[in-house]
Amino acid sequence: MSEADTAPATETPSPSITTVPNGPLAVNGDVALYRRRAVTSEHGEPLTWETTERIETRGRYVLCRCGQSERKPFCDRSHAKAGFTTDDTATGTYDERSNELGGTGITVRDDRTICVHAGFCGSRVTNVWKQVPETADSTVRAQVIAMIERCPSGALTYRFDGDDIEALLPQAIAVTDDGPLWVTGSIPIADTDGRSIETRNRVTLCRCGASANKPLCDGSHKAVGFIDD
Repeated sequence: MSEADTAPATETPSPSITTVPNGPLAVNGDVALYRRRAVTSEHGEPLTWETTERIETRGRYVLCRCGQSERKPFCDRSHAKAGFTTDDTATGTYDERSNELGGTGITVRDDRTICVHAGFCGSRVTNVWKQVPETADSTVRAQVIAMIERCPSGALTYRFDGDDIEALLPQAIAVTDDGPLWVTGSIPIADTDGRSIETRNRVTLCRCGASANKPLCDGSHKAVGFIDD
């Protein structure tokens, strides 16, 4: 038996994301990284998500969150040149922040502070808020569920009989076109001091540098005209 046969196997670290003060996001655990974009109708309505690319990574990598990198989505240390500062102020839990919208046969909840304005919550004729009072109709209820399940940030959620229902999502990060980083699969997110934000099945992280709720996205990329070039 060779020495190689008896050497202990090197374990891959568990997936995790660490927010570097005034710097990037450090991703550990060989988390798959993709590019995804919203597919829209002829009326500009978001319909579904399309995965356009799997981005090559090597176990541990760092992602830009200042919006200035020339190597997006990866960090190139532009944050240092730009004097980027991060006040990672996201606090509390979804249960504490969300409002209950009601529903029949379903309970819909909404947290406006983490909305990224992806647009899947509505169409040119209706939206989740208009449909919630009509959920006694199972067809409407199914439409509301479909809209909520495409919400990347988890700002909108639903419950049956008090139990939260979430789609089974992989542990992965998606770089959305001109938008935030979409983290799925309950990957822990913490700062360098070990302070964690709530671990959720789906969450979106700022990468334009403008969010007032860092490291979470608050939709500011729309207001500042962030372009992922």
